[in-house]
Amino acid sequence: MDTYKINIAGVERELPLFPVNEKVSIAAFIMFGDVEVTEKAAAELLKRCPEHDVCVSAEAKGIPLCYEMARQGCREYVIARKSVKVYMRNCTEVTLNSITTAREQTLYLGEDDVAFLKGKRVLLVDDVVSTGESLTALEHLMDSCGAKIVGKACVLAEGDAKTRDDIIYLEPLPLFVKD
Repeated sequence: MDTYKINIAGVERELPLFPVNEKVSIAAFIMFGDVEVTEKAAAELLKRCPEHDVCVSAEAKGIPLCYEMARQGCREYVIARKSVKVYMRNCTEVTLNSITTAREQTLYLGEDDVAFLKGKRVLLVDDVVSTGESLTALEHLMDSCGAKIVGKACVLAEGDAKTRDDIIYLEPLPLFVKD
């Protein structure tokens, strides 16, 4: 299996390559289960991020980073869910397309989270930003909540995302294109 070697906050990892389509492959960065990378990436990102009241991420891959950044920093986090749970009332929702998901998705926040976020300084958090669709969806949700986005942070900026000036990231991650 082909891999891509990367250093994330002082931690070396080899990421396996997986095809997205016939021409493009991505290096799969999965934070689930990688406590060392999660802790160190969170600490390094917090050094670079603006002051904030709460971290917000989308379910699911950004959850470990969002939690760890909140644990080390502001002590508050909210997760936008991919489905409505029985305890979520009067949901606010937004629809998105992501490079790692084969179909359209919807993100939801229940009224309790919406009320909590109103007027808060929010740091949007994700593991990898590629197309930026997840961040855009979160931005729309935060607008609906009346929250103020003070920053957008991720561990890796994939492909053209590395040229964005609106995200804080630790390392670029190339897309692997077949000729």
